[in-house]
Amino acid sequence: MREETRATRYALVTGGSSGIGLETARGLSSCFEVVGIVGRNAERLAAASKELSSGSIGRIETFQADFSSLAEVQRLAWDIRNRFGLLDVLVNNAGVWHRERTVSKDGYEDTFAVNHLAHFLLTNELQDTLRASGRARVVNVSSSMHVRPKSLQWDDLMFEKRWRGFRVYAHSKLANILFSNELASRWKELGITSNALNPGNVRSRITRNNVFLNALHRSPLARMIVMSEAEGAKTSIYVATAPELEGVSGRYFDRMHEVRPSRASSDEEAARRLWERSQEMIDAVVG
Repeated sequence: MREETRATRYALVTGGSSGIGLETARGLSSCFEVVGIVGRNAERLAAASKELSSGSIGRIETFQADFSSLAEVQRLAWDIRNRFGLLDVLVNNAGVWHRERTVSKDGYEDTFAVNHLAHFLLTNELQDTLRASGRARVVNVSSSMHVRPKSLQWDDLMFEKRWRGFRVYAHSKLANILFSNELASRWKELGITSNALNPGNVRSRITRNNVFLNALHRSPLARMIVMSEAEGAKTSIYVATAPELEGVSGRYFDRMHEVRPSRASSDEEAARRLWERSQEMIDAVVG
């Protein structure tokens, strides 16, 4: 890690090379001396870094990793620990939506693997780095679609049966809030807060695999009723930086206001069970 004073503050955004993540990193770059962005594509990372650096007061660091591989996520965590040493804000933003059932490099359903398992592993691997801050915040980007499932599909978490893209995506977004809440509970004595949020209905790259939604989000109508990526990033930036949220944990935000999430996402037993199941799935691969 470079020699720097403790006045240096660090933030990291997964999925930070494009879309809402890029705009989140842009917003955080005016508040933090160092902002790291994580992405899968080296060319997009380089382009994002160049774009952010041109308007940033601080330094932009890039980290390349494929969240479809838990081994790569583990390597990513090592790289972050080595280069940062401490971390004040972690924004778990990266996400995918698939048109057809896709399997991760570890054999898990890819939407669940990327949207939930990768962030579960990364956050836990960075526990000491976050603790070193003394006031760290973990920000978990979910979606209003988390309200659709009445519960996690415990008998078929990998959706080997009755796979549908929107249903599986909503399932992963419910998992995001359950994880965020359980993290808040387990880490409440560590000086680390954990909150989840809905960025809103945004024109973003996550729908690039859906021809209909892609066309709709780029239509003149969408520009009137669908948020831009910069607007969608505002809640992430707010939860990551707002002074009034210092010490606030285990909450859910929408349009920069605290709101009540679905009943399913507030199920404490489900949150505990998901944590334990997630750890088992990770141990089976990189344990």
